Amino acid sequence: MAFTAADVKALRESTGAGMLDCKKALQDTDGNMAEAEKLLKEKGLAAMAKRTDRAAGEGRIVIKQEGNKVAIVEVVCETDFVGNNPDFVAIAEKAAEITLKNGSDEITDEHKAAIEPALVKFRENISVRRAACVEIPAGASVGTYVHGDNKTGAIVVVTGSEADDVKTFAKDCCLHLAAFTPSYITKDDVPESYINEQKEIFAAQMAADEKMANKPQNVKDGILQGKINKLLAENCFVDQAFVKDDKLTVAKKLEEVGKAAGAKLSFGKIVLFVLGK
Repeated sequence: MAFTAADVKALRESTGAGMLDCKKALQDTDGNMAEAEKLLKEKGLAAMAKRTDRAAGEGRIVIKQEGNKVAIVEVVCETDFVGNNPDFVAIAEKAAEITLKNGSDEITDEHKAAIEPALVKFRENISVRRAACVEIPAGASVGTYVHGDNKTGAIVVVTGSEADDVKTFAKDCCLHLAAFTPSYITKDDVPESYINEQKEIFAAQMAADEKMANKPQNVKDGILQGKINKLLAENCFVDQAFVKDDKLTVAKKLEEVGKAAGAKLSFGKIVLFVLGK
């Protein structure tokens, strides 16, 4: 079956593959457009298998909300050039829509199929690295935020009220998360192994300090615990100084906002995605 330059152009537009690749695919399939497109996809995916060990440190975070559900995805690639390409952006948006539709944190075959055009076009290590879908309970407020560089995104649910001030607080909490990127939400989330490791480090530092040598053991123990408490306060979201009122911790600000709204507030689901972390 013969093919024309217009066929090559059409195949290039539909697949994003290079002109010479499109011409070769049409030659190999006797001008059959459908078979040529399939062949290009197969070749593109085969080429990607050799690229999966490449670092994919670029990409973007996308958040989508519909009704009582909010979805967030992290779609990664190798270069910033690709990460900002409109076609890549559209694919990342599609991945978020799929997560929203599915209502789960699972990365499915549907996600993988959605990124196939990008694999063929850009020939980079591209994947949906992670996804999450949050359901907003009745009577709760939600805040969402994606930073301007599209590399940090957050979702915060505050249960107990749908008042405007509570919605604003939920959004401010997202800004806080993006600014400080805490490792944990509460102290209960911190692994005991991490705390023990930090205690060993602090104890070794104190043992090497001559000023500590003559202090009573109970004083040393108190200092050690104080160091641990300070570390946890710096790394746990609810114990950090609130981004818009550093005289209060996030937990205390939650109480203050709840009192003003005449409601008992609490944090529901909290999600923070930082590209590559």
